[in-house]
Amino acid sequence: MTRSLAILTVRNEAAFLLEWLAHHKAVGFTDFLIFSNDCSDGTEAMLERLAQMGEIIHVPNPAPHPRGPQWEALKQASAHPAFKATDWAMVLDVDEFINIHTGDGTLGALRAALPEATAIPLTWRIFGNGGVVKYTDKPVTEVFTKAAPVLMGWPWRAAMFKTYFRADGTYAKLGVHRPRAPNKARLGAARWFDGAGNELDDAFKTTRLFSPLGQDNYQLAQLNHYPLGAMETYLLKVDRGRSNREDGVMGMDYWCERNWASEEDLTIARMAPARDALWARYAADDRLGDLHAKAVLWRREKFAELMLEDANRALFGRMVITPPARPAPPQLSNYIFEFAHKARQISE
Repeated sequence: MTRSLAILTVRNEAAFLLEWLAHHKAVGFTDFLIFSNDCSDGTEAMLERLAQMGEIIHVPNPAPHPRGPQWEALKQASAHPAFKATDWAMVLDVDEFINIHTGDGTLGALRAALPEATAIPLTWRIFGNGGVVKYTDKPVTEVFTKAAPVLMGWPWRAAMFKTYFRADGTYAKLGVHRPRAPNKARLGAARWFDGAGNELDDAFKTTRLFSPLGQDNYQLAQLNHYPLGAMETYLLKVDRGRSNREDGVMGMDYWCERNWASEEDLTIARMAPARDALWARYAADDRLGDLHAKAVLWRREKFAELMLEDANRALFGRMVITPPARPAPPQLSNYIFEFAHKARQISE
């Protein structure tokens, strides 16, 4: 059996954990290494229960985090026995869901479609808010079905990827988007293929963080990314802060760059039956069911508390009146990149 390890860092995400875990078990991950930091919604208790059940490995990751909680977690994960023992690995966030189009929709099918690959960067397809105001206790992948267009010219962030890679010693450390600290002696044998099945150039082996723009990167697989959620959910996310930096500030700039809702994409629904069977098994556990219900209530109460502050009401109001992001025409995307190229030339 091929072992695949998912590494996750969470804070106050208990209401979303069971869906995320059930989906990724259905997709084919065999092992889960999950770090929690300074939670107040029952996340850590839920992770401890899942660890007792043998479903995951839970590692508490309390502050301080000089570089951000996720970087501290990845430092620990790089040295963890679970990473040393796995065949393949991937760093994910709780708002990211792998969506494989080839074969039966599993990691095994993806590896079979790309048998020479040692690393497969899965490009984000960003699913925006879609006008959803209230948080509901329903599957994220079913509530948010409107996404960025397949062909994107700007912003480059919409084409960022997360990498599913063979843990064969080519890379010694984990990174948020890609493995790091390459072994130069092994790097020449590395083969990177994208979610469309194209072999990628050597820059992807060491530095690239986003896929080529203006092309379909999703033919075999994509990474559904739900960075906003409902407007109520986003307010809690802003209060929590960025996971990969201690002082990361979020607001309408983050919202506008990710609020894509121009095309409907229902392809992830093929995994719903397998996901739901696993999710039902988790929910049948009295402890997990109770923790999930309390986490849902916590989110609603936390939103009501945050809305008592002027700044939060102002942000919420801006979300209400701001329409979804409008895809940039190709000529304007190229115009922006012309200046980016000039800026790069000047800095060099």
